[in-house]
This record gives sequence, C-alpha cells and structure tokens, in this order.
Amino acid sequence: MPDTLSSVPSLYANAPASVSFKKLRKRLVRGAQEVIDTYGLIDRRAVEAGDKLRPKWLVCLSGGKDSYGLLTVLMDLAWQGSLPVDLIACNLDQGQPGFPKHVLPDWLASIGVPHRIITEDTYSIVTEKVEAGRTYCSMCSRLRRGILYRVAREEGCEAIVLGHHRDDALETFMMNLVHGGRLAAMPPKLLNDEGDVMVFRPLITAAEADLAKFAEAMAFPIIPCNLCGSQDGLQRVAMKHLLEEWERKKPGVRQVMANALANVRPSHLHDARVFDFAGLVPGGSGEHDPNVPF
Repeated sequence: MPDTLSSVPSLYANAPASVSFKKLRKRLVRGAQEVIDTYGLIDRRAVEAGDKLRPKWLVCLSGGKDSYGLLTVLMDLAWQGSLPVDLIACNLDQGQPGFPKHVLPDWLASIGVPHRIITEDTYSIVTEKVEAGRTYCSMCSRLRRGILYRVAREEGCEAIVLGHHRDDALETFMMNLVHGGRLAAMPPKLLNDEGDVMVFRPLITAAEADLAKFAEAMAFPIIPCNLCGSQDGLQRVAMKHLLEEWERKKPGVRQVMANALANVRPSHLHDARVFDFAGLVPGGSGEHDPNVPF
C-alpha cells in the first residue's frame, strides 16, 4: 500500500496541532493496537515468518464518525509499521433517498485508499418488509452483513472490519440483558456462520466521545443515516439515554461496565454450559467471592 501509506501524513495536515489532539490520536491508535494484539486479530508470527500470506481486510465505511475514525486509525497503524495488513475500504450504498453518492468515493480517492462502492437497494426491501411501527435495524443489519461477506470473499479478504466502539458494546449488552434475557455484547473478534470470514472490531474499547472529538477535529465529511436514525423509540436509543444518565450521576461508570465485559466469572453466574456446577464438590478448589453475600 505505498500510495496509501504515503498519504497518511497528509490526512493530518489540517488537524489541530494541540497537545490534546495529539493525546486523543495516540489514545485511539494505542487502544486499537491493544485490541489487535490482545484478541489475536493478526497472527504476527505466521505473517513475519512467511507461513501465511499478508492479510487483507475489508474496512466497512458507512460515512459516520466511527467508520471514518476506524479507517484513519488503521491507516495510522499501517503507516507506523504496526499493522502488516492490506486495507480495502468498502461502502454499501443502500439506496436511501438523498444519499450523497459522491462523498465517500471522492474522499477515499483523495487519500489514495483502494475501495469499492457497492450499490444494493436494501432500503426498499427493509421499508417494504418491516411492519409499521417496528424498527428497521435488525433486517437492515442482516442484509448489509450478507452483502459485505460476499464482497470480502470476492476481494480475497480474511475479515470485514467494523467501527463499533465501547458504547455500542455496552448498549448491546444492556439490550440483550433487558430484552433478550442473555449476557452478550459485541465481541472484538468473530467467525461467521460459514466459517470463512472473520469480523473484527479494533475500536471496541474506544469511547464514543473520543471518536466524536476525533471526527470533528479531522473534519470528516459525515453522512447521516436517514433510515434507522430517523425512527423514534429505538431500544438502542433508550439504552444510550440510560447509560448517559448513569454517567451523569456517576462519572466513569461506562468504563467500569466496559471493564466488566472482559472480567467474567462463570462460576458466579447460572449457566451450567460454561461452568461445571455438577462437578463442584467438597474437597475441590473453592472460589468464594467476599463481595457476594451468602
């Protein structure tokens, strides 16, 4: 990616020269690097030893602040020599009325990033199939994901890379807890059902507020979603408001909750599929938690 890598400094040409922006950039890049290393998004030893072809990732761009931030951070890591991966950007034009088709292709061309723009009218399918009063997100997501898997296969990519962040994970966790009756969030690394394409989320520990500040400082040409974003009463919006209220009452609580997603104690839950309660007998190794009352 010589052209792409050489364009990275120019990406930041008009960015603030302030210490606060430099710290923000470093925080986002370092956080993504830690996710990549912690969750094994790259088998570095195999790549460096030549046992594995150089990975290729399909970076999915929606035109929102998170996906712009994702591509920029990955390009930054590659420029620094910390990401031995070929990147190809992909935007799915879903046929939404008024979608500015030129914005992303123009921006990607200006920074020299290989890219594909896919046009599939999922908008008509979703608005036709979803009953009045129900949200579009679930069906829209399924259709979009299937198309992106196909494009990844066509491009020879081992993974699609998404811009979900810490707050997305917490909102999903709360939705699953309150509405789904299960403990689940968004994993940093996932294998699709067919077993041939990975899903990576390098920004999964990044705060949404940081990405919003980064996008504003970088003056990304943001494209708002006028499909699900225009609907009222979304469960995810309700969870976002709830988390924001908790954060106001107890600053830092979102990060504490995010830490909990990586600090699970199966023996203190109720799922016999992930902990052998039947095999727990006197004489074995105990695991009393002094913070849990009898």
